[in-house]
Amino acid sequence: MSNSDFALEGIDAEGLDRLSCNAKEDPSTGRKTLKATTVCEAGFRNLTYVRDLQPVLVGEPPALLGDDSAPNPSEMVLAALGSCISVGLLANATHRGVTLTKIEVVMEGDIDISAVWGVGDIPEDKVAGFSDIRVNVTLAADASDEVLQEIHDNAIVWSPVVNTMRRPVRLDSTLTIG
Repeated sequence: MSNSDFALEGIDAEGLDRLSCNAKEDPSTGRKTLKATTVCEAGFRNLTYVRDLQPVLVGEPPALLGDDSAPNPSEMVLAALGSCISVGLLANATHRGVTLTKIEVVMEGDIDISAVWGVGDIPEDKVAGFSDIRVNVTLAADASDEVLQEIHDNAIVWSPVVNTMRRPVRLDSTLTIG
């Protein structure tokens, strides 16, 4: 059976409309503080706890001195990006009454890790992290190419993760000894 033979499990269109109306009536309802706690398990194996969900394991591949048991932090950034775009695609399609049969978001990013976590080479002109990320979205639905393009474009424009990556974010870090 191909993906075009069935629809993806949808979302609650009325609930989506309620969220949208509430955010338009009171924009402060859209402002949230998200929390996560990461605890080092051993070596480069880390468990990240979010809400009351099972922890997410994040590690490193052997080439980066890890045990290859989980995606590394930069791969998790790509995973967050792809998931956020996918959520936006499904929400935009639902809002337009379009039933998608396929959402696939393929990402690849060019990253400079030669600074090796702050203990390596760090000249002034070196930018640690991703320099370029390419995203390829595949959508299938009984809708025109124009409508699918609009769904795609809205998802990209309004994705919180896309927007986080496109602009500087204020980040403060404090140290607690103990």
